[in-house]
Amino acid sequence: MDREPPEKGNTQTIVELYARAEQARSRPQRAIERFTQTVGRPLTLFVVLAFAAIWMIFNSAGRSFDPPPFFWLQGIVGLFALLVATMVLITQNRQGEHERQRDLLDLHVNLLVEEKVAKLIALMEELRRDLPSVTNRPDPEAQAMARSIDPRAAAKDLERGLEELKRDP
Repeated sequence: MDREPPEKGNTQTIVELYARAEQARSRPQRAIERFTQTVGRPLTLFVVLAFAAIWMIFNSAGRSFDPPPFFWLQGIVGLFALLVATMVLITQNRQGEHERQRDLLDLHVNLLVEEKVAKLIALMEELRRDLPSVTNRPDPEAQAMARSIDPRAAAKDLERGLEELKRDP
């Protein structure tokens, strides 16, 4: 029976997680992100600069509806900046949530790997003790590495360390 390699299954899991996150986006969220991607291109900068230059040239020559200092142009640019900034923040918030989910997945995988490595070290130590051709000597470093880290204790230590940093800047 042919089994697919483990990395293929892991890759498929990541693709599924990404697809699920993309499907969870609302229609307005997709529209905002599309607009943000469009506005975030160099061409947009050139279009905005050309628009402002044409506006100023047109309104500086003869009769105009927005004479210098271009009150209406300032209002349009300010409104555009406000809208773009808001849309960028909305996009970043969603991406930040997605990033937090990936961080939790990374933490979960790292804890599983740590447990497996600790088990392998324990098995190697046991094998070393059982083989007659290998000198049986105590190895405190290997014994320490064979113990799994308690995630709750590690989290408490981290919280304590962060609290100390806050108190003693």
